[in-house]
Amino acid sequence: MSSILASMTVISVKAVSGMVTSSIKGQLQFQYPVFYVMLLIMISSCIFQVQFLNQAMQLYNATEVVPINFVFFTTSAIIAGVIFYQEFHGAAILNVFMFLFGCMLSFLGVFLIAKNREKQTSEVPYIDLGTIPKQRSTDKIQPELSNVNSYGTVCVEERTNDSQSEDAR
Repeated sequence: MSSILASMTVISVKAVSGMVTSSIKGQLQFQYPVFYVMLLIMISSCIFQVQFLNQAMQLYNATEVVPINFVFFTTSAIIAGVIFYQEFHGAAILNVFMFLFGCMLSFLGVFLIAKNREKQTSEVPYIDLGTIPKQRSTDKIQPELSNVNSYGTVCVEERTNDSQSEDAR
């Protein structure tokens, strides 16, 4: 999510900066509602991008989050640029190939740097989102892993009844 929002941020920043540049050159863009829509998209996507990235960093190690975020952000920003701004329109095939080859080399470098890192997992396998409105308050979203009566487990009484019925057969 953070990477997709980052690509939206890139697209909206490019739109807002283009409109500001046009306004400075004399073609006033502040009178059009699309400027304010893109400004709102830029600000909100920045805020939500940082929130999602912070949540990922709380759950996983930075050596796992940052490479994945980099690859997905770069890929989604390139795709968004191709779709919205037709970045490769009129470019020679060799230039497009060299650009994509450079991206692949960059991704390979990130993979090689992050591949031998020690994986660390969070002690808490969830993010506490606080209380849900109009619902009774609970401390956790997911049940305790050590709790026998957790989701998908069979109670102790049912286990003993099943094993006794199998022994009787």
